[in-house]
Amino acid sequence: MTGQGRRELTTAVLGAVVAGALALIAGGQAWATVTAQRRAPLPPVSAELSGAEAAPLVPAAGLVLLAAAVALLAVRGTGRAAVGLLAVAAGGALAWSGARALAGGLDDAGGDLPGLAGATVSDTSADVSATWPLLAVLAGLVAVATGALVVLRGRTWPAMGRRYERTDAAAPATVAAPARPRTDEDRAVDAWKALDRGEDPTEDPTGTPGRDV
Repeated sequence: MTGQGRRELTTAVLGAVVAGALALIAGGQAWATVTAQRRAPLPPVSAELSGAEAAPLVPAAGLVLLAAAVALLAVRGTGRAAVGLLAVAAGGALAWSGARALAGGLDDAGGDLPGLAGATVSDTSADVSATWPLLAVLAGLVAVATGALVVLRGRTWPAMGRRYERTDAAAPATVAAPARPRTDEDRAVDAWKALDRGEDPTEDPTGTPGRDV
């Protein structure tokens, strides 16, 4: 892997991790305080609306981006481009969810919260805390930029660990050493060994006597 490719891959992985972490943080916070107006003489009631309740796509997109960060290290080529497109889609969902909350899209989102629904409720309104929707928008922008980088450049990045792989074709062939011709000294040593075993060194192993040693 070239130095530039390694830096780009590291940037993409970190971008996906950062975007995913920001999305999960934002999704776990209270995005708004929803107030339900009830018919007189009942007083209004309020409840907090979390990011996961206000925009379920936010924590889901965060998990997708963290999974994409791992996938970037494992796949290459067309598969890596597909991961990049998935990151772009997740980033778009994050940015849309945050922008919708900031634009007043949560006024009716608290209708299913305990105590804020029923025949006595006449109207609901949401007091949005801009910090966490903005964080979701930021996470979405990071995810879109990361995904675009992967789509445009990711196919040129080799998979991590590929440089350490060895193929059988690359392994050096083992060459058998040529057999050394037998000398008179070798035959004399064999004869003494045969005598030690109680054998007649002049006999042929096939049973033909008189073999010259």
